[in-house]
Amino acid sequence: MSCILHSSISVLGFSRYSKHYLLKKSPNFHSCSFSSSSNSQDSEDDEFFSDGDQSSSSLILVERYSNGASKRYILDGESSKQTLLEQYNTVNDKLHNPDFVTNLNWLPDSIKDFILPAGFPGSWCRFFLRKCGCGICCCNKFLSLYRWVSKDGIGAVGRLIIGGRFGNLFDDDPKQWRMYADFIGSAGSIFDITTQLYPAYFLPLASLGNLAKAVARGLKDPSFRVIQNHFAMVGNLGDVSAKEEVWEVGAQFIGLALGIFILDTPGLVKSYPALLSTWMSIRLFHLWLRYQSLSVLQFKTINLKRARILAKAHVLHSRALGCIDCNREENILVWQRFLRPRMIFGVPFSEVIAVEKSSSMVKILKLYTKEKYVLTVHNWQTRDFEVLVSFKVGATSLSVLQSVWQAYWLHEHWDHSVDVIKALEESLINLEQRFDSFMELLEEAGWNTQKLNLNVPKEPFIEFDDDLNS
Repeated sequence: MSCILHSSISVLGFSRYSKHYLLKKSPNFHSCSFSSSSNSQDSEDDEFFSDGDQSSSSLILVERYSNGASKRYILDGESSKQTLLEQYNTVNDKLHNPDFVTNLNWLPDSIKDFILPAGFPGSWCRFFLRKCGCGICCCNKFLSLYRWVSKDGIGAVGRLIIGGRFGNLFDDDPKQWRMYADFIGSAGSIFDITTQLYPAYFLPLASLGNLAKAVARGLKDPSFRVIQNHFAMVGNLGDVSAKEEVWEVGAQFIGLALGIFILDTPGLVKSYPALLSTWMSIRLFHLWLRYQSLSVLQFKTINLKRARILAKAHVLHSRALGCIDCNREENILVWQRFLRPRMIFGVPFSEVIAVEKSSSMVKILKLYTKEKYVLTVHNWQTRDFEVLVSFKVGATSLSVLQSVWQAYWLHEHWDHSVDVIKALEESLINLEQRFDSFMELLEEAGWNTQKLNLNVPKEPFIEFDDDLNS
């Protein structure tokens, strides 16, 4: 499949929230406009695909990014593709731009994504910025500054990166990240212990230890806050947090008493192997207790791991697991990328059409006129195939759950002798017939179906350029 990059770059002069967008003329494109309303997307898709001979016409889609850039794909059904990069002017966007309302339009998008929560300002109180402050600490001695930067400063940078780059992960799977925090914190303690063996390398070893423990704290605090909020059934988060502090201090007193007892043991302090083995035994016991405590947590919200378990149970047995059984079956140590079938969400359309032929892609897109996503399969001939999911404009968490259900139907009914397009069509028929009953069973089993912890990637989104397709 050849990829031809159109040489002319069209600049769109329109408001992001205006009803129609106007495209400037270019040698290969006529003046056109297309609707961005998500409410009419399904009807427009159906109207386009209900035309007569589609094999001779080109299918045009637009892939949109959060910074305003877009890509236009032309599928002519003959293994060819053209793309046109587009950008729009944001001058007319100020009145509708939430960043302008909060006086943050001067910040680059990369910095806003790093320091602000996802969906800001709609996802947080507008007084959030007024509460946050920055302080600058001045040091008089250069040596003290050097030690802080090389030892404690590295740990501060670690916490900064975790909070800024991975802040949206903790709501989805707090149990996993709370467990990982203890693993990384244990690794940091190992660096501290090795400083006794290599005193000449005290500063780099202590710096690595502080970095690991700072990263662990950056993972622990937000994930544990989500867990505390789960226990606050009547809005008593402050009381729950205070009692947790009481338990933590009590555990620290027990640990201090045990440490004093060990240090008073004759010969143990002078024997480094004995001291190391004692610490390792206590640390492993702590990790085991942490794992046991997280394993018994029972969340009634559906995240991606639990959605996989629930979808598989319904596809195979037409039933919905209860909260207790599903949380018990959830593996809090495994990353999503190692689960089967492997699912990749928010795939750019360029990667999708690199897998499928242009003619096959047109047929696949026809199947998803009613859905807010497009699911394709990579390496269908092998049992360990890969699922690629691209989302349309207006996709929600329910769209993610539908794609998970369809992926497990394909995985459980895999047959390499069946054409992939026929398999996708059959899976969508089953999705339409059984998904409503799936949601009803989830509600009966006690799951919170009104709040799904299934995040839709913020970009890119695809939509049909209906005026050019008509």
